[in-house]
Amino acid sequence: MEIEVPDPPDASGGDDPSPLASVLASLLTRSSRGDEAAFAELYDLTGSKVFGLARRVVRDPAQAEEVAQEAYLEIWRQSARFDAARGSALAWMLTIVHRRSVDRVRSAESAHERDRRYAAVGDGPEYDVVDEAVTAKLEQARVRRALETLTDVQREAVTLAYYGGYTHREVSDLLGVPLGTVKTRMRDGLIRLRDTLGVQA
Repeated sequence: MEIEVPDPPDASGGDDPSPLASVLASLLTRSSRGDEAAFAELYDLTGSKVFGLARRVVRDPAQAEEVAQEAYLEIWRQSARFDAARGSALAWMLTIVHRRSVDRVRSAESAHERDRRYAAVGDGPEYDVVDEAVTAKLEQARVRRALETLTDVQREAVTLAYYGGYTHREVSDLLGVPLGTVKTRMRDGLIRLRDTLGVQA
């Protein structure tokens, strides 16, 4: 699937005549020397443009905020690499924001594609059989002891689904992880429960 994103800002032409351009270049240079006050001022002056570009590319406001934060961290770390002769400070910063935004979009597309492929395979009914056997044949205390043998992430997913009554999609939303990841954790957790409890699949 081809990802359509806005073009990156034009970083060419370093002689931007506006007073703001000179201010930003100075702040960026001071930031490269570890001046936190200068970086805070740089953030205040450019925050709306940085967030606006991230929002245009990734669309989701929460994701855009994360991208903007990541971009500012990179700007702080890489500020010594800014070269006023090659372009304005703002163009240099927005190029970083654009690259981060595109990376986020591509990562989300990859995760969506993995989930789609996993969903196409479908959930094996044998794991529902495992759950029924566990709950029907073994007392609650033994099951809880067996749950302690799972990894934290497996136990969390299994407990939410089978004790909390949440669907796979709801567990995915609650934990903030992709649906395919939730299904993998539950599958591995149920297999380990089956082995620990001696339940025949």
